[in-house]
Amino acid sequence: MAGKLRKFFQEKILLVLFIGFVFGLLALISFNKSVEYTSTNEFCESCHVHPHVTESWKLSTHYDNKSGIQVKCVDCHLPPKGEGYLIEKARLGAKDIYGYLFKDHESFNWEAKSTVEQAQHFTYKASCIQCHVNLFPLTLSKEGQDAHLYYSQNEEELRCINCHLHVGHFDPNATHESNIGFGKDMQANIEIYDEPTPVDQHEDFEEKIPETPVSFEMVAIPGGTFKIGSPADEPYRDEDEGPQKEVKISPFFMGKVEVTWNEFLAFYSQTGAEGRSTDTEGSRTEGDVDAITGPTPPYGQPDQNWGLGDRPAITMRHRAAMVYCEWLSQVTGKTYRLPTEAEWEYACRGGTQTPYFFEGDPTDFSQAKFWNKIFGADTTNISSYVIYDVNSMAKTQPPSAVKANPFGLKNMLGNAAEFCLDWYAPDAYNALRDGVEDPKGPASGTERVVRGGSFKSSAEDVRSADRDFTKTEAWMKTDPQMPKSIWWYSDANMVGFRVVCEFDENTGNP
Repeated sequence: MAGKLRKFFQEKILLVLFIGFVFGLLALISFNKSVEYTSTNEFCESCHVHPHVTESWKLSTHYDNKSGIQVKCVDCHLPPKGEGYLIEKARLGAKDIYGYLFKDHESFNWEAKSTVEQAQHFTYKASCIQCHVNLFPLTLSKEGQDAHLYYSQNEEELRCINCHLHVGHFDPNATHESNIGFGKDMQANIEIYDEPTPVDQHEDFEEKIPETPVSFEMVAIPGGTFKIGSPADEPYRDEDEGPQKEVKISPFFMGKVEVTWNEFLAFYSQTGAEGRSTDTEGSRTEGDVDAITGPTPPYGQPDQNWGLGDRPAITMRHRAAMVYCEWLSQVTGKTYRLPTEAEWEYACRGGTQTPYFFEGDPTDFSQAKFWNKIFGADTTNISSYVIYDVNSMAKTQPPSAVKANPFGLKNMLGNAAEFCLDWYAPDAYNALRDGVEDPKGPASGTERVVRGGSFKSSAEDVRSADRDFTKTEAWMKTDPQMPKSIWWYSDANMVGFRVVCEFDENTGNP
């Protein structure tokens, strides 16, 4: 009897195991089929209906190429199988479902989502390498060989999409070639100025650039004293903003807005040279305008295709800004230069000593504050003066978008960050004594001061006292030009600059 029971239970167990195996096998097959189905281009297209998907993808070299190989969406937007494929698929799938159910895709800023900063969250380096195993194929150009050699030497710090962002989704304005035609069609059939504007007193004036149709406004900044830096109790204060020191500033002129593309392209068209090596220094003769060597042609569109005109000129290196000032001084007969850090902050504050030159507390505007994350922040006031991450639409805006500060200057905070003349040091203010006149910062250094924040900055990073500095090595690593350009950064750098013009109180001349 015991043997019959044992045999009965064994048979039942075997049956259960067999049924379980069959169901498990069917479940595995169904799972694999569902993974395959949800990994097809058609399935991806059914959810991802934004304009950067199907149309731009089918125009790209990943879809239409000489070899006839078509790369699927998941080949780029998921890691290779065995390297976290299913985990990432589940994560992105959950995110897609949430967005599909609870968000309005029509309200998304798709242009911003197609930048390197955003794309790195949805494009996998391992996927690029899986297909492009050989970085040095026979068909690779000399420029490509140099760029890929540089990549192989800095592989831990670089991503393929730093240079190849648009191979998966075509952008007609993206190029790996030197943009020889950049700025050539700036303006035509417009009055050309013969002479610069004469100035003999300290008041606002409109500068005219000779032999161009370009002019710009300069604001007379009165002399005075102020406390540079921020008090120890200012919200979001960084250590390099102190200690506060009282500084005396002499009168000077400052550009009402950042140097615009119109202004920079006037310089570029008069001093740039087609086909020059990117690292050519160029000869110069003191006082000879024609001897000033300007930027080489950039790669791609330095304006990021946002528009030229009166938007701030960006992506040039500090060197280019310095040479621009040298050229402007030569053609106008005045002394133009970058502002010192003390001049910049004095002009930005416009006689105020609060976190901003307008009413408001950084904690009330900050999106990082827990309360503001839940209920939102009232950004009406800050948005009327500053182009920053909340209202910028992820790009620079023309000056008309904001109101001026008490001195009549626009976009001192936000829009494009601005180069200063000073070398950067985190303890620079320690070296200042109270009452110092027109300080010029450290005598030497490796990076330059950057002030004002940009369109990508948060409310806490566009305070009047907030300090930043150039990141030369990091910014140059994402520059596709070989050798690395002494004139241009890649789109990693969204810094521009503003000019000042010196004023001699004794002669009344700039």
